[in-house]
Amino acid sequence: MSLGFGEIAILAVILLLFFGAGKIPKLMGDLAGGIKEFKKGMREEMAETAAKPADPAPAPAPASAFGTTSTAAPGQAPIIDAKAEPVPPTPPRV
Repeated sequence: MSLGFGEIAILAVILLLFFGAGKIPKLMGDLAGGIKEFKKGMREEMAETAAKPADPAPAPAPASAFGTTSTAAPGQAPIIDAKAEPVPPTPPRV
């Protein structure tokens, strides 16, 4: 769904009535300043992540209480090997 010239003109008239002619330039300036600050923050974040060394590989997941599990593709449930012996639960750390 795209906006045509008529719809944009109606929205402009409604905005003029709602905010007044004096407030719209200030509102647009504030919006532009917010966008600039957002882009500046994104550039700084990209620079920080590029300078940081890569994280080490994550530790393997603990074994399931119902046997071993195989790795599944992302978004799929792991496959549980029902023939494997159950792994006893570890006692809680105090």
